[in-house]
Amino acid sequence: MLHSSFIYVLPFIFSALIFFLTKWIFPSSIIRKHLPPSPMKLPILGNLHQIGLYPHRSLHSLAQRYGPFMLLHFGRKPFLIISSAAAAREIMKTHDLIFSNRPKSSIGDRLLYGCKDVAAAPYAFRRKYSGGESGRKFKKMLGELTELLGGFNVGDFIPWLSWVNLFNGVDAKVEKVAKEFDEFLDEVVEEHLRESGSYLSEGEKDFVDVLLEIQRDKTDGFSIDRVGIKALILDIFAGGTDTTYTVLEWAMTELLRKPGVMKVLQNEVRGIVNGKEIIKKEDLDKMHYLKAVLKETLRLHPPIPLLVPRESTKDVKIKNYDISAGTTVITNAWAIGRDPNIWDKPEEFRPERFLNNSIDFKGHDFELIPFGAGRRGCPGVLFAMSTNEIVLANLVNKFDWSLPFGARVEDLDMTECTGLTIHRKVPLLAVATPTSC
Repeated sequence: MLHSSFIYVLPFIFSALIFFLTKWIFPSSIIRKHLPPSPMKLPILGNLHQIGLYPHRSLHSLAQRYGPFMLLHFGRKPFLIISSAAAAREIMKTHDLIFSNRPKSSIGDRLLYGCKDVAAAPYAFRRKYSGGESGRKFKKMLGELTELLGGFNVGDFIPWLSWVNLFNGVDAKVEKVAKEFDEFLDEVVEEHLRESGSYLSEGEKDFVDVLLEIQRDKTDGFSIDRVGIKALILDIFAGGTDTTYTVLEWAMTELLRKPGVMKVLQNEVRGIVNGKEIIKKEDLDKMHYLKAVLKETLRLHPPIPLLVPRESTKDVKIKNYDISAGTTVITNAWAIGRDPNIWDKPEEFRPERFLNNSIDFKGHDFELIPFGAGRRGCPGVLFAMSTNEIVLANLVNKFDWSLPFGARVEDLDMTECTGLTIHRKVPLLAVATPTSC
């Protein structure tokens, strides 16, 4: 009789046990979470194995299967991948404050002075650092810096595999680049300190002079140490040079591939300049096709295709998806620029699409966000684009351009390099013929 009763009671005991496990071991907050779509992950690696040499392309391919809100795991760390203008708006506008943090990076911490830098890009260091042997060395250092910052450091995602960088050379390269940049920036600071005794006027002071003045006078109670000054200078060198010439290189590449577009641009610029030696701001304001060419270049070739990552500071629900605090967010500006739901024939270089189109790159239109948007958008965007406009206008005004050695435009190598900023893998070679303008 007892045995028979136990058989009937057993299902109730089992149900009670399941309830207990569900209630106490697996909290209801976890069970009820509605997470974004996610591809299957491997133990330990998560989804790291699905990221190839060109992460912006790999993530774009995955997003085409799993959608514009996609959850990946690199090691144990969750990453929310954003691949549409609507999704970017949620992160950079609707929930901008929640996603205003930056995730930690061990390589960035070592290269960027403990991540004391900010995103800023004004110029005037009093002298140029681009000429001669020192200029070639600086360019090489800058290339190595962006390559390291744009790489995937396995130790950030799987801490117990950090030792790998001791054997693959990454740690040694990081230390070498950090040391070279530190010595270079020390010399920049020392040079300004030596000249500070000459009592420069306000109009003669440059960015470094102002920083040193703040350090000396503790302006408005704000203090900054030498490490902070070097971090800010590094931001300006990296943000104000590397991304700018990347845009110009891709713009000239596309113009050489499209001689008809080049001709339209030259006619506009030469017609407005009309033989003047110097192109002024009021001239640039009239060059609508020039601005369209640069917008189209930024759409197809954003210099930083995966915008600098953000990190959520608290739990939040977006589009019915639950996003946990501490989730890293990567916005694929490259994918958004190629979204066929936004752009007609997105793979074609067609500046005309922007002539009767109000979409701009200043952070208000999420269809075109090469500089990001919101609180963590690039504050140097106006400087960068002013530089691009004046340089490109002068290049097409004063020279006719062609490929060397009779090369055909069809044979122009469009392969990208790897790293934080996406340059051409093969440097662009072109023949400049001076005009009589």
